[in-house]
Amino acid sequence: MKLLEKMTDSGVVAVIRGSKPENIIEIGKALKKGGVYSLEITVETPKAMSIIEKAAEALEGEGIIVGAGTVLDPETARAAILSGAKFVFSPTFNIETIKMTKRYGALSIPGAMTPTEILSAYEHGADVIKVFPANVLGPGYIKGIKGPLPHIPVMSTGGISIENAGAYIKAGAIGIGAGSTLVPAAEVITQEISEQITANAERFVRVVSEARGQSVAQTGV
Repeated sequence: MKLLEKMTDSGVVAVIRGSKPENIIEIGKALKKGGVYSLEITVETPKAMSIIEKAAEALEGEGIIVGAGTVLDPETARAAILSGAKFVFSPTFNIETIKMTKRYGALSIPGAMTPTEILSAYEHGADVIKVFPANVLGPGYIKGIKGPLPHIPVMSTGGISIENAGAYIKAGAIGIGAGSTLVPAAEVITQEISEQITANAERFVRVVSEARGQSVAQTGV
């Protein structure tokens, strides 16, 4: 399975912000149990590159794809990829960041909002466009964008919850990115928190699967 297909198979990307290095492995394993195999570590997190490296080394053998998020410039994209990131999420559209990401063989997923930004990012080599912040205009905006731009794959992040994730998928998004609604902030990942993460992941995957018109059995959960 190609990297993009694998990343979007469950339709859910976990956005990990502010995690401590010692927690990341347990978070990744808990997500996998729930059917989420893509983990984005945001680079404003302290020691982000070492966390990405640790996660990539420990979790890729488990079938989990580790990437970097909140990447604003090509230098950070390069550092993240050399640390093991297989995809690069950005909240903005920066041509040089896309070029650097593709040069090093990772998936480029820049953020954009307007039709002009979305088309331009795609034309400059982005693999998927992250419509962000999605919750400002809602699922109806995704449906509106997909009308004239049906060939451009988009994901929705920003304010995604269990309650609205399915609506974004039905509107045409190939996946969603979920943060604290999927992985709650915690100083220590206890057994209880780990089980909560797994349960949240299962719920998100189920909602996305149902919105796609699939059975849960088809997703492997």
